[in-house]
Amino acid sequence: MEGKINELRQSFEQALQKAAAPEALEALRVEYLGKKGLLAELMQSLRNFSGDGKKQAGQLINTLKNEVEQQIRRATEKLRQAELDRLVNSAKEYDVSLPERTEHGSYHPISLVQREVERIFVTMGFSVEEYPEIVDDYHCFEALNIPKHHPARDMQDTYYLSNGQLLKTHTSAAQNAIMRKYGAPLRAIFPGRCFRNESTDACHENTFFQMEGIMIDKDISISNLIYFMKTMLSEVFKRDVKVRLRPGFFPFVEPGFELDISCLICGGEGCSSCKNSGWLELCPCGMIHPRVLEMGGIDPNEYTGFAFGLGLTRLAMMRYGIKDIRDLNSGSLRALGQFVTE
Repeated sequence: MEGKINELRQSFEQALQKAAAPEALEALRVEYLGKKGLLAELMQSLRNFSGDGKKQAGQLINTLKNEVEQQIRRATEKLRQAELDRLVNSAKEYDVSLPERTEHGSYHPISLVQREVERIFVTMGFSVEEYPEIVDDYHCFEALNIPKHHPARDMQDTYYLSNGQLLKTHTSAAQNAIMRKYGAPLRAIFPGRCFRNESTDACHENTFFQMEGIMIDKDISISNLIYFMKTMLSEVFKRDVKVRLRPGFFPFVEPGFELDISCLICGGEGCSSCKNSGWLELCPCGMIHPRVLEMGGIDPNEYTGFAFGLGLTRLAMMRYGIKDIRDLNSGSLRALGQFVTE
């Protein structure tokens, strides 16, 4: 038994000298220390011994086992330290005078569209405002002429939080705060992320981006709303865009409309993105309800105004021909990496 153990020790040391990679060390560990390894076979052979001979052979096998474990551990640490030294030395040798890489990152398509729309509205005299994603019930509903138990709340599929606040379901939640901040006359847009607890499909998501816009002054009419929206869309798409207004009910505007855009993905022929209708709902809008103006601290007898909620997510789909809204939140670099920096 002693001679067999010495032969095994010698063969292990020779194999250890040739193990120059972590994978080789792991294979060597399994070969000698695994459940079906060489040392396990030696332990099974102890059944052929008895008395002091068995005890002595067991001690020799355990000694070899400890030696093998320690040597593999030291060899693994040595390889790890060598790799660390290599990385440190390669960092020290980095030449800062080398030319920069030509590859650049990319912006999300919604970010690109948002920046472009912001630029267009700024040139038309609008200011860009920010507003939190977590809001209270008053600003999201009551200040917009949507009191408690109003049926319009059922349309929102709201995410409520345990502290009584909620994730804003529309960028309209900022209207009251912006009105009270600036008063009238007023031109402002406020983009942001919105949340609704609804099922997803090719044209619906539970997380999406809108841009709210309001214009308040004396003698503002629906024609002003149509003018600004058509101007914005023609600037974004670099051509005249076919739109239509149809009646829509929203408690914070009167009258209210749905502004639809002819689907640019299918050319108006019908596809999954537009539910085969040829039209895509883009912008709920209308004349601000006098009650909303009043709650915003603005005299509805002196001022009128319009409001719109532009769907940035759907606008990005039309702008870049994205057929499935779910791609925008997928995090897929293959799908989103094609949008180069400006």
